[in-house]
Amino acid sequence: MMKERILIAGCGRLGTRLGVRLAAAGHHVFGLRRRCDALPSAIVPCPADLASTRELSSRLPQRLDRIYFIMTPDQYDDAGYRAAYVTSLEHLLGDLPDRHSHNARLVMVSSTGVYGQDDASWVDEASPTRPARFSGVRLLEAEALAHRHHGPSTVVRFGGIYGAGREALLRKVRRGDACQARPPRFTNRIHEDDCIGVLGHLGGLPDPPPVVIGVDDDPATQCEVMTWLARRLALPAPDHVSGDSAGRRCSNRLLRQSGYELIYPDFRAGYSALLTASR
Repeated sequence: MMKERILIAGCGRLGTRLGVRLAAAGHHVFGLRRRCDALPSAIVPCPADLASTRELSSRLPQRLDRIYFIMTPDQYDDAGYRAAYVTSLEHLLGDLPDRHSHNARLVMVSSTGVYGQDDASWVDEASPTRPARFSGVRLLEAEALAHRHHGPSTVVRFGGIYGAGREALLRKVRRGDACQARPPRFTNRIHEDDCIGVLGHLGGLPDPPPVVIGVDDDPATQCEVMTWLARRLALPAPDHVSGDSAGRRCSNRLLRQSGYELIYPDFRAGYSALLTASR
């Protein structure tokens, strides 16, 4: 296997775990974030703010083979999303030619939030993108930038990520929150371990698809998941309430066809492992 020079732009929780795995495989990994003091020694620190052009050029490594763009907004409003995804990617891509990296493979992390379907219909990579919120709009803008990159690019649209430290649904069940049963609201998720596996898999393919949905095999309803979790936690089943949206069901067929084998193919497998590890 050829050893690559890899930049993880936005090297937070997900990017750090990915970087450690890639470094263990022998790649030379750089981690770009504003403060790098918490990065493990396996990742070469690149302290920089992607949203600012003043310091970026001098901080980017040269002759990159692969770039992961894994951003998290500082603030969850339209300005925050624009800065994190659109402005940051514009600056990064604009500086690549000067660093002899304009042909590097780009893998961008996006979200199934770019879809707006709310009638329980199935969506795949060819489905219309009709985001209902500003976050999806800004992500689509960034996706368009990624596809205009001079080198090869792949966008991964992840569903709801869960795992150790990502336990929002468990907290809802423990609080006794209700679930939406009328109409049944479909949800899509993927374990953090599989996110890392998917990113490594797609980044290493010779010709990955331009867009891939990253979810598990089972777009289950909110009540199905929360009731199962309540039973495992020996807690009362959640009350059922009405809502105004049935959500959507995201297909992972293309991800499967690409050769990726899920570690946790459904919420039962993923949450069982999470609950066992937390004991």
